[in-house]
Amino acid sequence: MAWAPEARTAPGRDTGGTSLEVLRALDSGPRGLTEPEAEARLARHGENVFPGRRPASWPRRFARSLRDPFTAVLIFLGLVSSVMASWGTACVIAVLVTVSCVLRATGEHRADRSAAGLRELVATTATVRRRATESAPPATRELPVEQLVPGDLVLLGPGDLVPADLRLLRATGLTVHEAALTGESAPADKSAPGATTATAPGHLCLQGSSVVSGTGSGVVVATGRDTVLSGALPANGPQVTHGRRLPRPFDRSVNGIAWTLIRFMLLTAPLVLLADALVRGRGLATLPFAVAVAVGLTPEMLPVIVTSALARGAALLARDGEVIVRRLPALHDLGAVDVLCVDKTGTLTEDRPVLALAEDPAGRADQDVLRWAAVNALWTLHLAELPVPDALDEAVLEADATDVLAHGDEPPFALFEGVDALPCGPGRRLSTAVVRLPGDPRFALAGTHTLVVKGAPEDVLDRCALDPAERARLTRRADDLAAEGLRVLAVARAERPARDRPYTEADERDLTFTGFVGLADAPAPTAAEALAALARNGVTVKVLTGDHPGTAARVCRELGLDPGTPVTGDRVDELDDAELARLAAGTTVFARCAPAHKARVVRALRGAGHATGFLGDGVNDLAALHAADVGVCPRDGVDVAREAADVVLASKDLTSLDRAIVAGRGATANISAYLRITLSSNFGNVIAMLVAGLMLPFLPMLPAQVLVQNLFFDAAQLALAFDRQDDRAHTRPAVLRPRALLRFVTGFGLLNATADLATFAVLALAVRSLGAEAGQDAFHAGWFTENLLTQAMVMALLRSGRLRAPRPVRVAVAGLAIVGLLLPLSPLGAMLSMSPLPALYYGLLALVLTVYGGVLWVARSGRFSLP
Repeated sequence: MAWAPEARTAPGRDTGGTSLEVLRALDSGPRGLTEPEAEARLARHGENVFPGRRPASWPRRFARSLRDPFTAVLIFLGLVSSVMASWGTACVIAVLVTVSCVLRATGEHRADRSAAGLRELVATTATVRRRATESAPPATRELPVEQLVPGDLVLLGPGDLVPADLRLLRATGLTVHEAALTGESAPADKSAPGATTATAPGHLCLQGSSVVSGTGSGVVVATGRDTVLSGALPANGPQVTHGRRLPRPFDRSVNGIAWTLIRFMLLTAPLVLLADALVRGRGLATLPFAVAVAVGLTPEMLPVIVTSALARGAALLARDGEVIVRRLPALHDLGAVDVLCVDKTGTLTEDRPVLALAEDPAGRADQDVLRWAAVNALWTLHLAELPVPDALDEAVLEADATDVLAHGDEPPFALFEGVDALPCGPGRRLSTAVVRLPGDPRFALAGTHTLVVKGAPEDVLDRCALDPAERARLTRRADDLAAEGLRVLAVARAERPARDRPYTEADERDLTFTGFVGLADAPAPTAAEALAALARNGVTVKVLTGDHPGTAARVCRELGLDPGTPVTGDRVDELDDAELARLAAGTTVFARCAPAHKARVVRALRGAGHATGFLGDGVNDLAALHAADVGVCPRDGVDVAREAADVVLASKDLTSLDRAIVAGRGATANISAYLRITLSSNFGNVIAMLVAGLMLPFLPMLPAQVLVQNLFFDAAQLALAFDRQDDRAHTRPAVLRPRALLRFVTGFGLLNATADLATFAVLALAVRSLGAEAGQDAFHAGWFTENLLTQAMVMALLRSGRLRAPRPVRVAVAGLAIVGLLLPLSPLGAMLSMSPLPALYYGLLALVLTVYGGVLWVARSGRFSLP
């Protein structure tokens, strides 16, 4: 969308006026607000949150659950029953709707409360300048963005989310990504008023944007509902998108199956009505029974089971604070992931290099090369007054200290005194430390100084006194080391007459080449184990990195991952989407990748039918996080990446992500078990009802009996959310496949219908001595009992886990069986037109159930694998 920020009426929002005038309008100043004043403004303006971020109340959730497709169908069927004056059917449907909505609203409310508590662990913060009192000096501290108020002074840096609408006071090289607001993919330059002739939007940073580069500070001019982004969002909350997203696995499976079932259910009721009208001539008198059959086919507990299973899985993951699921359906999507794209640095490797080799010009290992590199690193750091050492210098110093400790030597830099240093800088890829040995007459003022030079091989070699052939040989050696995935530093030395005047770059000439130092990325301690676990669980890992192809390939080999032939970003640019999808399927390493390359690879994998996850932590990963089915970010990732992610990890550890994938597959397996059990049982019952309705002179089961049976069966199946699976259930992606589910339901539904028809024969034998009315009541009671017993058996045998069922499942199965046996004998049974059965029936039923259970077990273990 093309959209430009509009001025609002908040003080200081107008784009005119100097920074001082804006601060005065907001009753603020360059030293920031005082804490008492900030608290007063927070009470006056409210928390700085999106209107849609405020949790919905329980009544609103209940009302929203009425819009669920299954619930809407039940309400429609209840209205039809009311029109037909079938008040018993209408009342039972009302109970079903109420129970389903209450359970769903309660489950979602609890899940949101848990998620809100978990989000506190990863709450986005802002760097704010405030004062304790009027006379106190200003202090800079991290503050949750919810507590920001107009007039606060906020500091911005790379990767920060802009926490509110800000008027810039200072900006240095500041660029901001505003795609959520303007639809423009290129970062926008920002400047403070007066620094340039920038237009008004150039010195406004609006909530919803993110800092790409540079630093700045600004004063908050609007928070919460008053921000531009809140005014541009729909009334139901901030569904900010970055381009149109493909349907996720949850949308393709659960929602797709739901609508398929609704269409099937809406066709079944007219079929029952038509069959009875044609064969038995009952006409509209059968309508309540047809409605009851349609209700019996409706898996109205599916939203409740889905919410409960996913919420329980998310709570188990968060119990140890390792994984935080910010969007419940993302847990299902994690279970479906079969391709995981990761960055290299910080995921497969630690955020630090380690020494791999130190060799002399002849290619022999030589620790003296490491010692001279350490001298350069230490004295450059001290004499150039660098704030922190470069990561490569840290690795050199750490490796040298370890070697010295192992050999009991004195650190080489302890032998020297620093004289001068020429550090690296823009366009300069080497550093020089000038040192001397104290106490040695040769190194007195009239003696010599030693220049120790370290840096990029080509730059150092150009300054060495070498013949062309030797320089070419050493250059090839440096290239070979780089191709092996090493970061190569060249070390050289020279002695110069001691002097008082400073050294310059002109002194870096005629050097004596000392050797090469090779550094490699340190593999993460758990990376190899995690990659092996992911492979066992059917997840293919692909590495998307901006690093050198050789570096990425080396890391993969060290971790047991075959890198194959790395593909660079230039190659990605040459391919269209179809060609890239084919290439991505067989490629493990994509190197020299820009953010757009990562996003294209992820989209290509999704377009090829893979459920794709992406693990990233930086601003450059934002596009890929949005493109993936599941975006994953570690807790210490930049704010904008963490907010874009669906799942947050406590650390950059693939082991915890593997556990999250396993938990997602467990939750999906429980949802799948519910669908298998309820649909196969209901499908079998419908077939039996159709056959019995055509053969019997009376309805095989009264509408109220069908609905009461359905109510107890649904209540028992809530326990499936607490089921557990064995390890074999986690070795492949958990995807709800409609065709496989239909095949399974058809096979086991026919088996269940066969058991029902066998029960009809048993009932005909057992109740033939009873009168017409008593025989009907006994028939209803017998089939009611058989239905609940077979449903209990199906729950026990068709659940996903092969381990011993957990206590909630055992209690539910036992309770269902007890209700089936005792309810027809109770006063409630008489109210539902059911009468006690002769003892002969129970003996014959036991035989039918034994055969049915045996066939069910054999069929489950045979050709009908669990979908």
